[in-house]
Amino acid sequence: MENRQYQLLDGKATAAQMKQEMAEEVARIKAAGGKVPHLAAILVGHDGGSETYVASKVKTCQEIGFQSSLIRYEEDVTEEELLRKVGELNNDPDIDGFIVQLPLPKHISEQKVIEAIDYRKDVDGFHPINVGRMSIGLPCFLSATPAGILELLKRYHIETKGKHCVVLGRSNIVGKPMASLMVQKAYPGDCTVTVCHSRSQNLKEMCQQADIIIVALGVPEFLKGDMVKEGAVIVDVGTTRVPDASRKSGFRLCGDVKFDEVAPKCSYISPVPGGVGPMTIISLMRNTLLAGKKEIYK
Repeated sequence: MENRQYQLLDGKATAAQMKQEMAEEVARIKAAGGKVPHLAAILVGHDGGSETYVASKVKTCQEIGFQSSLIRYEEDVTEEELLRKVGELNNDPDIDGFIVQLPLPKHISEQKVIEAIDYRKDVDGFHPINVGRMSIGLPCFLSATPAGILELLKRYHIETKGKHCVVLGRSNIVGKPMASLMVQKAYPGDCTVTVCHSRSQNLKEMCQQADIIIVALGVPEFLKGDMVKEGAVIVDVGTTRVPDASRKSGFRLCGDVKFDEVAPKCSYISPVPGGVGPMTIISLMRNTLLAGKKEIYK
């Protein structure tokens, strides 16, 4: 097997370019005396991953020129108190969009909290109204990771029409929306889509037939070299923290793809870190900008 030259789907560089575009647009809004978009984030407890994500979101807001507010609660906050805060943010005209960072503590129903958010401010795109509108192709806030992946495919001019796309994973946050978007009459889209998951029996055979594989299982290095055909496009959504004593943080981020085995067979592949992660955060920012401009919902 000859090693082909693969190209990286560089999410870090693409997100930086989008950040620049948005910063210029916010500067124009400011100059015209318009309202600067305002994003709020609710963070409960001190989960390491959540702390990192929220800090990154707040920093990106500042770099683009958005206003941002971080609202913190301890682990033992009651569901009632959290829902009361959600109601407050729903009714605050200065807040254009807000997110509640998941996961939440066990005693709080995530679904209840998601459904309490005004769908017109739901920049995470998790509210059933946004999910439903997405699935029938109406304007809505697209969930940030799938939106980021679409943008990455678009900016690298990846051909999707008529291609076989295999989505590994069926979560409400990535797998299901991704499958739904890749099948829509649009670009990127128009794919023949197969969704595989932990109960799928012929998963390897499916992957071997795929032109595009989107891997969102949360199982480190699940996709191996023998599961991929020559010239495939691979998008790795996995970010598992794996202990690594040589790193200052004590861990490294590991994707769902065994990169060294898979990359030589690909035409395009997204790295971890620096692939889908930065695109997710920038897509949340784009939703915030759309919310501020009232482009989706008046």
